[in-house]
Amino acid sequence: MKSTLFDIKTTSEKLKLSPQQVRNLCRTGKIKSEKVGKSWIIREDNVNKYYDNHSCGVAEDQAIYSSNIDFPSKIKPVALSFFSGAMGMDLGLEKAGFEIALCCEIDNACRKTILKNRPNVALIGDILDYSASQIKLNAGLSPDDEIDLVVGGPPCQAFSTAGKRKGFEDSRGNVFLSFIDKIIELKPRFAVIENVRGILSAPLKHRPHNERGKNFAPLSEEELKGGALYFIIQKLKKEGYGVSFNLYNSANFGTPQKRERVLIICSRDGKRMPYLTPTHSANGSHRLEKWSTFKEAVKGLRKKSLHHLEFPYKRIQYYKLLKPGQHWRHLPESLQKEALGASYYSGGGKTGFFRRLSWNGPSPTLVTHPAMPATDLAHPTENRPLSIEEYKRLQEFPDNWQVEGSLIEQYRQIGNAVPISLGIAIGKLLRDHMEGKEIKLFPKFPYSRYKNTDDKNWIKEFNKNRGHN
Repeated sequence: MKSTLFDIKTTSEKLKLSPQQVRNLCRTGKIKSEKVGKSWIIREDNVNKYYDNHSCGVAEDQAIYSSNIDFPSKIKPVALSFFSGAMGMDLGLEKAGFEIALCCEIDNACRKTILKNRPNVALIGDILDYSASQIKLNAGLSPDDEIDLVVGGPPCQAFSTAGKRKGFEDSRGNVFLSFIDKIIELKPRFAVIENVRGILSAPLKHRPHNERGKNFAPLSEEELKGGALYFIIQKLKKEGYGVSFNLYNSANFGTPQKRERVLIICSRDGKRMPYLTPTHSANGSHRLEKWSTFKEAVKGLRKKSLHHLEFPYKRIQYYKLLKPGQHWRHLPESLQKEALGASYYSGGGKTGFFRRLSWNGPSPTLVTHPAMPATDLAHPTENRPLSIEEYKRLQEFPDNWQVEGSLIEQYRQIGNAVPISLGIAIGKLLRDHMEGKEIKLFPKFPYSRYKNTDDKNWIKEFNKNRGHN
């Protein structure tokens, strides 16, 4: 039986790629094709083969109510996940006994990852497009069904210290507020909001630095450092939620990675929730296990089955001079300026340049691209960036968790994820509270390397800045 012949236009519509992208695929042989005159001709079976191998197309929404599956079972506490990404937080919650009934995500590669690994979970897109009643319907819940947990990490770029810090004036910041509104509409028993450290100091409204000082009016409460977080807390408390938060280093919960994230934990009963219970510490203090190491995390991975980017040839020549745990400052002094170029004269420690990981400690925070010059994440001894498989181990994804998309998209999804152990710690805290179990407290535990990052000390600092002594 002869295969139908496609032209560039038909192929681009089938693959949902631009005509130019399809031409490039034909030129490079990534799609088997034939050029006739100035036109490319592609057999339908070759188009289908490329489609199947590369997961092309848009991942459509999926509602549980349209299936015949008895899900959610309601035997376990039910959680709804927003800004789900590759489901790192969700996997941790599952291990702690929660049932993820719905994911909300707009990134197409992440949506494909969700559908690939959790085909029975409801999937919706932009949070702005759904009312609370529609969300419950899609999740297979009736209007009267209780939601035990709503969890999500809204886009963090608006609050990142590396950005312009526009907070809620940024469109991504507005999505954050929309998420808070959805929590209030859905009225879950608990809500957990995850974000970057920058939210602790982000203002609600940003005033340019050239408009501050003795010749200008004092900063308003909304313009103060931390104004955005204070606004969020007050909004949730007004709805009757008890709120606590802290900056947590995931290494303290067993993750083989030093990754710090703010977690805001809210309880509808109005009670302030205690902090998460650590399971590890840097040096085994508090009678806990020592931090997990990179060596332990990647044990058993087969070198031949790794997928990774490559460093440019010139960068590799410098890496050959570095040992595990070293970076550019460990290069011969005569080569440091040459290696860094103009960046040599910039401020800061620049420890992300030519950075080899250590075998005997947790990895640094994973980034979305391990081969960028200022944020290199190189293998301790091999002259290459960390692989996708190593990334998964460091974020604690199962080896069989299939991350969809291109290599860059896979790095981005895994690099943005919440480590599984942090999700487990959250789930365990909530389950213990729901079941009336005693929660072990660690009053003086160093949850992060920064000061005044817990809600009690943070609010004292904020009130001080407001002039309330």
